[in-house]
Amino acid sequence: MFQYWNDYFFVVLFLLLGIFLPVAAIWVLGPLLRPKHPTVAKNTPYESGVEPVGDAHVRYNARYYLFALMFVVFDVETLFLYPWAASFHQLGLFALTEMLMFILMLVIGLAYAWRKKVLEWS
Repeated sequence: MFQYWNDYFFVVLFLLLGIFLPVAAIWVLGPLLRPKHPTVAKNTPYESGVEPVGDAHVRYNARYYLFALMFVVFDVETLFLYPWAASFHQLGLFALTEMLMFILMLVIGLAYAWRKKVLEWS
């Protein structure tokens, strides 16, 4: 372990400098280089060239996020299924059982969400 101490020291040193120097440069040089001329027009929100009307905060139904989360879960599932299906003949029976367990866990999660009425919009 001690024979590699010199190498570890340089790795840690370069990582710290690689993180610290850019952050310090932005922190110190940022206020000096960026313009500081705020006006009313610059402080208004930009909405595709249209004057903003109404409140900027729109309340969404919390179920929207649950639907989005379900979409992401099943979208990632298809990302895992495609390479598996493309190389199915080379992987063999072990990969088939692993993928069936993966799909079974997703079906159990979907059944749980369905039973808890997460998928009902009204």
